[in-house]
Amino acid sequence: MKTEEVIQYLEQNPQFFDLCADRLAAIFVPHPHGGRTISLTERQMLALRDKNRQLEGKLGELLAFGEENDVISEKMHRLGVALIAVETFQAALTLINFHLRDDFSIPHVALRVWEKPRGIADLPEFAAVSADLQGFAESLTRPYCGATASLEATTGVGATAWFGEHAPRIRSQALVALRNGGGAIGMVALGSEDGERFYSGMGALYLERLGELISAVLGRVTHSAL
Repeated sequence: MKTEEVIQYLEQNPQFFDLCADRLAAIFVPHPHGGRTISLTERQMLALRDKNRQLEGKLGELLAFGEENDVISEKMHRLGVALIAVETFQAALTLINFHLRDDFSIPHVALRVWEKPRGIADLPEFAAVSADLQGFAESLTRPYCGATASLEATTGVGATAWFGEHAPRIRSQALVALRNGGGAIGMVALGSEDGERFYSGMGALYLERLGELISAVLGRVTHSAL
């Protein structure tokens, strides 16, 4: 009989294990780690122990992810509470930069807003942005994360220059479009010298929330300046 046929027979005849319990107890198989033979029952116990260790490992990973998410949620809460109180564009920028760099440990942060409202001083955040880069921000349905070289090679655009003198050292970045309920009004760029800090396929839920928070506060403080 072929292996598949044996398995199929046992699946279709579970009573076999009750009828032949004594015979099964007398069967010895190789130890999974070599060196000796063990009973079929003992082999099954070892298999269950291995499976339990794997499940414990997965549970440990889930707990670690949960704790990490709790930490990030707390940081997002602190940022949100701080932004509620700001009344000016400059104050919003200061808080955003402080929280992202000191609380989230993101070493390089750059922000651009396409149009400068009246009553706000000329700042680097209102520097001209190419139509291609604005179009890229408009096309984003979720934050872009990936290596700097990959971004520039696949999209033909890049916000690396926004990081100024640090630009040559930026190896990975996240780009988050800022929106006013519809189209993009700007974009925030997060950069790292670690090529794996922001990578394609990473979870972007908190980056999306970050974009929503920043969009909301900038919409409020720029509108108040009109």
